[in-house]
Amino acid sequence: MKAKKLFDILPFGFTAEIKGSNDVPVAGIELDSRKVGNEYLYAALKGTLVDGHDFISSAISKGASIILCESCPEYKTGITYIVTDDVRGYLGELVHNYFGHASESIKLIGITGTNGKTTVGTLLFQLFSALGNKCGLISTVENRIGDEVIPSTHTTPDVVNLHRLVARMRDEACSYVFMEVSSHAVDQQRIAGLKFEGAIFTNITHDHLDYHLTMKNYIEAKKKFFDQLSVDAFALINADDKNGSVMVQNTKAHKLTYGLRSMADFKGRILESSVEGLHIKINDQEAFFRMIGEFNAYNLLAVYGAAVELGQQKEEILSILSNLKGAEGRFDQIMDKKTGKCAIVDYAHTPDALENVLKTIKKVKKPASGIITVVGCGGDRDKTKRPLMAKVACSWSDKVVLTSDNPRSEDPETILNEMEAGLDLEDKKKMIRISDRLIAIKTAVMMSSNGDIILVAGKGHENYQDIKGEKFPFDDKKILTSLLA
Repeated sequence: MKAKKLFDILPFGFTAEIKGSNDVPVAGIELDSRKVGNEYLYAALKGTLVDGHDFISSAISKGASIILCESCPEYKTGITYIVTDDVRGYLGELVHNYFGHASESIKLIGITGTNGKTTVGTLLFQLFSALGNKCGLISTVENRIGDEVIPSTHTTPDVVNLHRLVARMRDEACSYVFMEVSSHAVDQQRIAGLKFEGAIFTNITHDHLDYHLTMKNYIEAKKKFFDQLSVDAFALINADDKNGSVMVQNTKAHKLTYGLRSMADFKGRILESSVEGLHIKINDQEAFFRMIGEFNAYNLLAVYGAAVELGQQKEEILSILSNLKGAEGRFDQIMDKKTGKCAIVDYAHTPDALENVLKTIKKVKKPASGIITVVGCGGDRDKTKRPLMAKVACSWSDKVVLTSDNPRSEDPETILNEMEAGLDLEDKKKMIRISDRLIAIKTAVMMSSNGDIILVAGKGHENYQDIKGEKFPFDDKKILTSLLA
């Protein structure tokens, strides 16, 4: 594609100074100067740790012929420079053009919120696949094109790889794509240029303050996603979350709501909740679902609402949903039938998510069953939630083992100190510290009695442990399965 074609069809409002010829071919677009090839466009993005402008010369030496930048200290003959004060937004539209407006050829649905994104996205993928559609999934656990699984490294990929992935999904005849949209992705404009058919808001609770610094900033980042929706899109929000109405204050999209407590377009009422699942009345229809807990009732309502808005038949939606299990690493149960012990692996890594899981366990467990929780907090992430996580674990459990999550560059003992700071003397009587996660899980199983429930929280689907920049194989579910067997 010639550069002129990329530049000439940008939406109104994107301005840039172009120095050099726009009659040059564009063989590819890259953010990483190491991956640049001949006749590539290199986008110099300013990140939190690295400034892409520092690698312009390197990109040119590798063959870049076009540089997209905010400022350029020196110009080289034969190179085209696009200088703009909105590099990220401009790049999103360029990539959208480069990949032939891929997101306009499919129905792209984005899911955002602190908790529930992966479950909602996965259920939608499973539901619409069962309805006979070829679908794409972009999630924390995995990316999928139909039956093909593509490993996932980020909740939302960078803008170039994201558009490339959506274009591949279009080329492979996907009708629907369901995508988790993280607050980081919105703030860093990784979704720039994509055209969404709809957006779903699950909830907002304490998380990512290491990046956003304040809850206000965190909420605003989520809200920007809805601000960018077109008049043809829909915005489906959780009416029971106080921030739901904030999300759609300035949206042009058609607004819809779901909830258990508030008046809503898709109103649910839990008729029965047990270890077997949920019996829910949604508007005027009843169904039994194989998923557990009130938090999953919200997830199911979000999926149901989105499917109805996308034109599917209500009875068929409920029939298929009633047989689905949700995402890997979300309330995954491992039973030891001989002893009656049950282990649960869950991705809960925020205070609210952990409390929701523990409340659910408390509601469905037998009166004599104890709850033993193994929990840690990730290194190099939001430190303010560490004491809260420990407090929640001790408030809702009979015994607690504080341990490592993904310590990354931090000392695990320092993380445990910061978690323990949230506990009073009574809490500490039921808590022990074991920084080695394997020994912590083994200890929890040894401490348990027949019929007890062991919750191992924080890592869910992850099959590794991130320590000092290296990922070591580690799978909570496999370890618990072998121990209980």
